Amino acid sequence: METPTQGPPRATGPVALVVLDGLGDRPHPATENRSPVDAASTPNLDRLASAGAMGSVVVVGPGVAPESDAGVFALLGYDPEKDSPGRGVLEALGVDLPLAPEDVALRLNFATSDGAGLILDSRVGRSLSTHESEELARALTDADLVADEGVRAEVRATVGHRGVLWLRATSDGALSPNITNADPFYEKKGGMGQARQPETPRILVVQPTDGSTAAGRTAHVLNQFLSRVGPVLAGHRVNARRALAGRRIANCLLVRNAGQLPPTPPVAFEAKWGLHGAALTEMPVEKGIAKVLFLEDRYVGPMGPDREAGYRERARIARELLTRFPFIYVHLKGPDEPGHDGEAVRKKEVVEAIDRSFFGPFLEGLDLGQVRIAITADHATPAIIKAHTDDPVPLLLVGEGFGPGRPRTHFGAPDFASGPLGEHLGSDVVKLLLGHGPVPPV
Repeated sequence: METPTQGPPRATGPVALVVLDGLGDRPHPATENRSPVDAASTPNLDRLASAGAMGSVVVVGPGVAPESDAGVFALLGYDPEKDSPGRGVLEALGVDLPLAPEDVALRLNFATSDGAGLILDSRVGRSLSTHESEELARALTDADLVADEGVRAEVRATVGHRGVLWLRATSDGALSPNITNADPFYEKKGGMGQARQPETPRILVVQPTDGSTAAGRTAHVLNQFLSRVGPVLAGHRVNARRALAGRRIANCLLVRNAGQLPPTPPVAFEAKWGLHGAALTEMPVEKGIAKVLFLEDRYVGPMGPDREAGYRERARIARELLTRFPFIYVHLKGPDEPGHDGEAVRKKEVVEAIDRSFFGPFLEGLDLGQVRIAITADHATPAIIKAHTDDPVPLLLVGEGFGPGRPRTHFGAPDFASGPLGEHLGSDVVKLLLGHGPVPPV
């Protein structure tokens, strides 16, 4: 049996959990057969690594390639399969939709298909603007595509190609979230979504996952809805303009992770861990997590065109929150998108920008003897795979009570994999960070 990691005593000062979305990676030829993270120049993270201890995290469990919401729930000490209300609900709460307990919400992507179900691009070339998706969402909502089924279907755009589908029954009985995904890139398991890598991605037929009338009805209605969106989208002026410009068109929807407001919400973070907390978030799903767990949210929105200024502003807000709250959760989306797009060099550059323009100012004048910081990831998004994987991700613990495990020079893959903290489950991270006793490695 492996020796438990002997964490520090209970934290006496503020603690910060910094989640670098999709940070985990694998060697890539474009970064000299090193991972983009290992190839990056990260003097500030290196300094922290030299002052702290490294290890690795299996975020949800072996064989599970989690979505961000599942990864964050785990890192905050929850069981994402049992405790999460589902990605759809979290996204809906993140854009302030007034869900009723009987409503069903799903996460959606506007996507590009061949017109017969084969998916050509699950993110419309990542070039669909939020304004364009808002126009398309209004057209779909105004079309009231399943009114004849006794259901009101409202589409709400969020950021870029992303959105929420909100289903409300107007007659003929209840709806249920107990259905499968139409999005072939993700599989639903309880309240958790995990990534899949289909060889030939096609829009899936939605199936009920139990024998209830409500689940059967919801699956039927959703299939009807998805079969009717094509003409509305294909004939829209947004897509006409995009086609003329030689850009991908948004002619289908990928929906996943149906959810419903739970009758009993998950235990609030403060009640679970005894600390009042705050969150600095960039995307609606993270805002939804903060709402569900009663973390005070500072939503900064997606990164603008000036990446360096954006990270400096996030560092400023994080330092401000650290003076006001005993616990803060900071989520930085940056590394994930180039991982999905297979752009290893760009991912390396994003990691360097985070080191330079977030961690540089965040650490300026900060007494590490008075705070604790955990730096990790919600999942791996290797650029060579272009998808989430179950790879272990880095974990760095530094600050009050954490001494250097050994001399080191770089925040990179070879060192975190063999670091003195060992390998832990994501749900152990907050226990280690807060000092909740010895934690056995996996």
